Order: sequence, then C-alpha cells, then structure tokens
Amino acid sequence: MIKKKRIAVFASGEGTNAEKLIKHFKDNSRIHVELIVTNSSKAGVIKVAEKNGIAFSVINRSLLTNNSYMTSLLNLYDIDFIVLAGFLLLMPPFLVKLYDHRMINIHPALLPKHGGKGMFGLNVHQSVISSGESESGVTIHYVNESYDKGKVIYQEKVKVDRRDTAEKLSKKIQEVEHRVLPEITEKLIGEMSYY
Repeated sequence: MIKKKRIAVFASGEGTNAEKLIKHFKDNSRIHVELIVTNSSKAGVIKVAEKNGIAFSVINRSLLTNNSYMTSLLNLYDIDFIVLAGFLLLMPPFLVKLYDHRMINIHPALLPKHGGKGMFGLNVHQSVISSGESESGVTIHYVNESYDKGKVIYQEKVKVDRRDTAEKLSKKIQEVEHRVLPEITEKLIGEMSYY
C-alpha cells in the first residue's frame, strides 16, 4: 500500500485556502492535510482545523526559527509537503532547505509586482489599485529565504476594473486562489519522486 503524502498548511488568518485544501483532499487516497500551523492563537484557521478534525499547532517567531522544535513538529506528523496560505512570518533557512521544492506559497498578485514584506491581504490589492494596474492575479511559487522571491510555478491573471475596491478585488482573487491552490498542490505532490 502506498503511503499517503501528508501536507502541513501554514496560515495566519481565516484559513479559507486551508479549508479548500482540506476539502479537496478529504477523500483522496494518496494525499491528506495532516497539520495546520499558525502564528496566531486568534486565527480563524484554528476553527477550520477543529471543524475538520485536523491537528493544529500555534507557534511564535522564536519557535519557527528553532530548528529542533520545528523539525520535531513536522516529523511527528510525518509531513512531506508544506503549503503557505496567508502565513505572515518569513520561513527560516533550515526549513527552506529541508523542504526544498516541497514548500510553496500562494500570493494574491502577479509577482514580482506587489510582493515582499508587508504585502499581504488588502495591502496587496490596494497597492495594485493605487498603481493603476489593469490586471492582477494569483501566483504560486516555491518558498526561498526572501518574501515572495521563490521560483514561480503558476500564475493566473484577473482583470482589475476601474470600479474595483481593494475588497472587491480581494474577492475576485480569492475565487481563483480557492480553485487553483488545491489543483497545483495535487499536481506538484504527484510529480514528487523522492519515494
């Protein structure tokens, strides 16, 4: 019997992408969301984890950068693949190395534009609108040691209308995120050949 690939989802907010991943892989015989990691004890993603019977761990910056703690946590749940879905802390070099080509991030704009430190949530969409862009979109990329600088895996464009507010654009982008993140995650895990 083939061992299921186990995903850890790192999220800091409401966890809508985490929930889509959990639902997408719920009845999958090869892939399962095993663990939710968050840096906020008030994050909505905790409710998502509890509602779906998924283990969760609340960490802070010092735990995230603690090699033995994080390695033990991820080994405890036998994590094969990490998805950052609205996780606001920078991943430490040891985790980037340990999960090389097995850790991805989703960003709500077309990188390299509108990325980097502080570019999350409505800040991103406001930046897009303020700069007069006619399109934005979703980027999925591998995680490296800098915010939003890893190799791009997939992008999908979304039209920006003149009447769009940051909130309206956010909703349009989120619809695309919810569709493409599970698909791309499944494809990447299917292509992994380290077993």
